[in-house]
Parts: sequence; structure tokens; C-alpha cells
Amino acid sequence: MTGTTLDDYTDRYAQRVRGMTASEIRALFAVASRPEVVSLAGGSPFVSALPLDAVGEMMGELIAKNGASALQYCIGQGDLPLREIICEIMALEGIDARCGASPDDVVVTTGAQQALDLVARVFLDPGDVVLAEGPSYVGALGVFQAAQADVVHVPMDDLGLIPSALSAALEDMAKAGRRVKFLYTVPTYHNPGGVTLPNDRRDEIIEICARAGLLILEDNPYGLLGFDSEPLPALRSRVREGIIYLGTFSKTFASGVRVGWILAPHAVRDKLVMASEAQILCPSMLSQSAVTAYFTTMPWQEQLKKFQGVYAERRDAVLTALDDFMPAGAQWTRPAGGFYVWLTLPDGLDSKAMVPRAINNRVAYVPGTGFYADGTGQQHLRLSYCFPPPERIREGVRRLAATIEEEQALRTTFGVAS
Repeated sequence: MTGTTLDDYTDRYAQRVRGMTASEIRALFAVASRPEVVSLAGGSPFVSALPLDAVGEMMGELIAKNGASALQYCIGQGDLPLREIICEIMALEGIDARCGASPDDVVVTTGAQQALDLVARVFLDPGDVVLAEGPSYVGALGVFQAAQADVVHVPMDDLGLIPSALSAALEDMAKAGRRVKFLYTVPTYHNPGGVTLPNDRRDEIIEICARAGLLILEDNPYGLLGFDSEPLPALRSRVREGIIYLGTFSKTFASGVRVGWILAPHAVRDKLVMASEAQILCPSMLSQSAVTAYFTTMPWQEQLKKFQGVYAERRDAVLTALDDFMPAGAQWTRPAGGFYVWLTLPDGLDSKAMVPRAINNRVAYVPGTGFYADGTGQQHLRLSYCFPPPERIREGVRRLAATIEEEQALRTTFGVAS
């Protein structure tokens, strides 16, 4: 050892570990959890909206009647009754038997985050390229970077991924001789962008990828949490082949159960199951049993409407506060569902550099740099409205606006933001 590092194990780590860094969100948790800070950072679902007494009774009955099986191992693919329920859930967004959806091709995972990791393990070699929206979900970026893939961002606008930009990115990669493995996309109520891809763009993007022979990885955590309309048909509902679909119960039931899934072509499913067995042996049977019990014994569709109402009220609170408090030059998206607003700061401001001042003003957000693999996005930030009550959201936005104005005043005085 040279004595130049605080970590005595540096020279023993695998090469892939060198690219691992803590996410912008994780780095904020310690300060954002302080009671005096209004956190508009993490996207924690508001599980208190659940009928917790009834859920508790359900869990007690589950153990009393089926504890011997619920507390046991299960098969690596996941429990069949749950996979059948997953197909019923996906049918609400058009993914049904008509487009080849079957419980046989569903793999249950420990949340959608493990699903991302399994896909990366099965498909990505070091140096491969993943195309992803710019900005993109920070958890996916971490997975792809850990797999030593290069993420190339494709621009978005207020309607989501821009098809012409996708075509241009594919052409650029072909000219450079780069191997693109798949397009990663969150087309509905995007995290962090808060935008939703319209039907015509969905068809166009599927066509572009089909012509290029490019696999699509569709991540859809928020698809049933729309505020103003019925769920849009998922990309996977439109074609049988070429799309791997990821889902989760973290938003429609509870994030703590850690249950997600992958719908994949049959041959890919086998590889995913083997990768999952090597990683965790099998998903938690207790969590799977809890989800199955919830969706078979509880009025979950009524509860889903309650979730939609809670989040719509909070979305309205953040948008109203932004309208009322934000200084000139700031812009933001207006989500029709999901958890997030993407805010663009006035010219010259840096969201990451502004974090200490924001924390000092007792408000937290996630700087935009966390959502770009190349570290860009300084002029942007993500606001999460899912957890705080409306009055706290309004106060948080007021504090954020004051922070932005302080940064602008410093820039006017000294020519740079502090």
C-alpha cells in the first residue's frame, strides 16, 4: 500500500467497483430527514394512506392460516398465484394475452431495482452502450454504470423522449462503431422528468427501435398513478417482441414489501431466473404472499383511487406554489401523474452548488446532476411531492424560491453563484 488512501482494500476491489458512487439522493438523506427541513427530495410513497389496521389484520391472518408456506422458500421465478395477479395488473395498461403476456413469462423480483440489475447482468458487457432519456432514473444509471456500460442520453422535451433524437443517437453510435444493447425508458409519468410520452411518439419509438433491431427496456413504476385520465397503453401492449417490461408494487401497494417483476420473452425469462437464483436464490415468499393477499382480499382498486387523489392534491399544491413563488426565468414540468416535477433554474444557476444554501434555508431537493451519467444537468433539479402534506409542500417551495433569489442576487453582485 502507498498510504495515499483511507481504504486499505482499494487494491483488492473488482474493477467494476471503481465506477460506483453514492447517488445524489442517498447523499441527501441524512440532512433531508431532519424535522426542520422540508424534503422535496426522496420519492417515498405515502403509505399512511393505506388502511393500516386492515392491512395488519390481513398480515396476521396470512401467518395464522398460511404461515408454514409464507415463511418458506419458493421457486426462483416467483409464486404462480402472484404471477397471475401481476398479469391482471398489467392488463389495466393493455398488456394481456392478446399481446402474448403470460404468467409463464413473468419473473418476480425484489423490487424493480433488482429487475434492472438482472437485465443488466444478462445483457450488458463492459463497454456496451445503453441509450436512456436525459435525464434518467438515478437508480438505473447506477446499475448500468456498475455493469461498466456507457450511458448515452437522448434528449427529452415536454412530451418525453424525442424520436428524431433517438434516431440521431443510433446513427451516431453506428458511425462510432459502438454496440448499443437497449433503450432504457420510463415513458409514463417519467422519473425525474414528470412528463408522459403520447401515443404517437410511443408508436414512432417502437418503430425506430424495431428497424434498428434495438431492444427496449420499459420501466413503468407509476403507470397506474395518473390524475386526469385512464392509463395509457404501455409500450409492451403494442408489440409482442422486442420489449422487456418492468413493474413494481411499491407505488400501488407498499414499497416496504420489495416486490417487483419482469415480463420478458421466454428465452430471456430463463436467463433472468438463473441470474436471480444465483443472486438471491428466490424472492421473499412472505412478501409475495402479502401482495397476493392484498390484491385478492382487499379493495385495492378503491385504494388506488385514494392514492391517486392524495398525489393529485399534492401535485396541485406544488404547481400552485411554483406559480406563486418562483422567480422569473424558472420553468417546470406539469405532471399528469406520478411523483415528480422537473424544474429548470434561471440562467447561470447551478442546482448542485446551491444545495448547501437550500439546506441552510431548510429545504431539500435533488440536483439535476444526479440524473445524468455524464454529470451534466446543473441547471435542473427534481422536486418530489408524494410524501409531504400540501402545506409543507407550499412552505418548501417558498423556501426554495427564496434560495434561488439569494443565488441570483449573489450572481448579480459578484458575477458568479456561490
